Amino acid sequence: MLRQLRHDVWATASLITRCRSLTDAQLELTVPGTYGTIRRTLEHIVGADESYLGRLGFAVADPFGPSADASLATIAAHFAHVTANVERIFAGDTFDPERVMPTRRGPIRAWVLVTQFAHHGSDHRAHVGTILGAHGLDVPDLDVWTYAGTVGGFTED
Repeated sequence: MLRQLRHDVWATASLITRCRSLTDAQLELTVPGTYGTIRRTLEHIVGADESYLGRLGFAVADPFGPSADASLATIAAHFAHVTANVERIFAGDTFDPERVMPTRRGPIRAWVLVTQFAHHGSDHRAHVGTILGAHGLDVPDLDVWTYAGTVGGFTED
């Protein structure tokens, strides 16, 4: 589960890095069938990550609210806190994947929330990739294969 979340934060960080080279007008691009603009989608990914961390018991200072209108720099600053807290989820023996937690959808086990954390980011990063590609802009390769190549996930065995 930790490796899954490490991929998730690597992919979001890579996407934020890619988006830093976009103009303000490009950050406001969208296409039908996606969450919204590139900036709003990144804000949504990071805000949801903060929410998931909070539900798992890791306080995030001043999380995004539902009506936030953050700049890319602010989104990146919030994401730095997300990245730091992901490692803490599995530090020591404190994470119990079977722990029951309340949510607005009803009680769930902690492993469901961690899995949703990774899935949610992947889903919305694909939206940003769709927007970039539809507008003829370079789309970063954020899949697990690329991540594995960057962190030594391939072996010669």
